[in-house]
Amino acid sequence: MLAKHPKGLKVLFLTEMWERFGFYTMLSVLVLYMTHVFGWDEHKMGQIYGLFLGFVYFTPLIGGWIADHILGYRRTIMLGAVTLAVGYSMLAVPNTTALFFYFGLVVIVIGNGLFKANISVLVGNLYPEDSPLKDESYNIFYMGINVGALMAPFAASFMRNTFSFNAAFAIAGAGMVISLITFELGKKYYLLEGAKPSEKPVQEIRLSKKQEKERVVALLTIFAIVIFFWMSFHQSGFALTLFADRSTKQIISPELYQVFNPMFILILTPVIVWFFALLRKRKKEPSTPGKIGIGMFLAGLAFSIMIVASLKGGNLDNGALSPSWLISTYFVMTIAELFLSPMGLSFVSKIAPERMRGTMMGGWFTATAIGNYLSGFIGSFYGTWRHSTFFAVLVLASLFSAFLVLLLLKRLKHATRSKIDKIEDELEAEALV
Repeated sequence: MLAKHPKGLKVLFLTEMWERFGFYTMLSVLVLYMTHVFGWDEHKMGQIYGLFLGFVYFTPLIGGWIADHILGYRRTIMLGAVTLAVGYSMLAVPNTTALFFYFGLVVIVIGNGLFKANISVLVGNLYPEDSPLKDESYNIFYMGINVGALMAPFAASFMRNTFSFNAAFAIAGAGMVISLITFELGKKYYLLEGAKPSEKPVQEIRLSKKQEKERVVALLTIFAIVIFFWMSFHQSGFALTLFADRSTKQIISPELYQVFNPMFILILTPVIVWFFALLRKRKKEPSTPGKIGIGMFLAGLAFSIMIVASLKGGNLDNGALSPSWLISTYFVMTIAELFLSPMGLSFVSKIAPERMRGTMMGGWFTATAIGNYLSGFIGSFYGTWRHSTFFAVLVLASLFSAFLVLLLLKRLKHATRSKIDKIEDELEAEALV
């Protein structure tokens, strides 16, 4: 699967894998740490957790701007990696005060903002303009994210139960150090001056103001649409977990259902990559915006399963339903995620003007941040609405977003046309005049 890709993709895959391992190891024990060490109640923990995650996904917008205008991608990523390692190390300090804990979270937010969007930009920069491998590369890169996410809960649980919470945070810091070392040692494979000729991206052609505006509008449109996906998707940590706890037989511990998503990603990514390659060979591969639209439709399908599950008895919260309902939902939702999330990263890489590529990638994560916030807002109605009604709202939101993509597909596809093709078209038009 990696043979036809630049070696730099392997480096960035491993860099992101270890960074995500560190982040999700920390996140796996964060709420438990606040409960057992500080004794805070759900309301206070919810506020801290929500603000933390919101800023984690908002700050890449700032980090992208810094990379675009001041430091460049590599130096910004390096600074972010060091900052993240420091933040995790601060949480690893035993017998700390609440103020020091807050400061540690702030440091992690800053580090993530510098790191997150910019490494995604580097993936796209490995490929020439309009490379058919770019979508596939982001699927592979996304698999790296989920390898780290899958390992993290097990590492966090082992370290916490064997040693302490602080040991779990220390392992998160160690993962970040490995990520930093991997990124530095592999720099010759992802830097332009160190790449082989076949791995070097072609030079960008300067866009006109009109072309830039068209592309930015297309990106902002996609950002607005995918907010509804993330609002629905992140019910995995809220409504779906409550459904597992209250409506499902306790064959599987409720928190362990979240392992299914990264596990399915590892299983399904090679299948999705193969499927798209087959369609590409037959010249039937959907456009990147088209894949995003399909992802939104599949998200609606996933929550349709939950409507049926609710009507089958889930509304009663009597713990009588089979786990297969939730597992099936996670399976379809994972396919939706693979159609949408890596494709969103690829879409930004393909059409964002070069001078604002980091900022636009940060915009993608800002949309995620808004979706995260809305997931909590809509999730607050889970206990007051019938569960079937709650999931129906998510289905409608997903299908509405899919319809918007379909409605705007021609315009979005036009924005992804080659810069070279567009310039040639304009020159031909001028010649005719």
